[in-house]
Amino acid sequence: MTTSVTTSVEDGLAVVRLDDGKVNALSMEVIGQLLEALDRAQADASAVCVVGNAKALSAGFDLSVMQGGADGARELVTAGGRLLMRLYGHPQPTVVAVTGHALAAGALLVLACDTRIGAEGPAKIGLNETAIGLPLPVFAVELARDRLSKRYLTRATVEAEIFSPQGALAAGYLDSVSATDECVTTAIDEGRRLSQIDARAYASTKRSLRQATIDRVLTTLETDMGSFAGASS
Repeated sequence: MTTSVTTSVEDGLAVVRLDDGKVNALSMEVIGQLLEALDRAQADASAVCVVGNAKALSAGFDLSVMQGGADGARELVTAGGRLLMRLYGHPQPTVVAVTGHALAAGALLVLACDTRIGAEGPAKIGLNETAIGLPLPVFAVELARDRLSKRYLTRATVEAEIFSPQGALAAGYLDSVSATDECVTTAIDEGRRLSQIDARAYASTKRSLRQATIDRVLTTLETDMGSFAGASS
């Protein structure tokens, strides 16, 4: 089994690096590795920082699966929805360094993290599903509704607009944009700062803020996925 996800813990911060040498497609294997990384963070750290590679945080779900048939696509997207809700409700502070493209499920990884720091440059960030003929699943709509600016919500979801880092900052995908060579360091520093907040208070407040969304997604996930047909080739 190849390992696309590596986790290191230092000074109370779990740095989770997603790097398959390409665009970090989310396969069942990678989803499992990310879940294991969150388990390790909860056991051994006080906060989490997710980092992609220079090409992408993630360009979305594995296309070979998405185009390989409805059953496989449905299984993958369902697993992805559960991962995103796990990340969204993770009791520790979560920071993401968006050093490259974050498209489709990659953009949802960004929305599921507490603090989102992007790098300057030509990266594309956004939900392109409707542009390729896919309705957004409920978990994507709910994350977008919770995290994006209301002024940009229709543009970002229904109209599938893709943003530059500065545009993503305005739309609400990102909280700040830093120089490319400083993005990861800035995110790690922010993770360490957030790790100093009282853990019980942080987890309780996050749960109060997000649990209703998580419950709504999880109780409708199987029904929503029942009609999911996957991407066309």
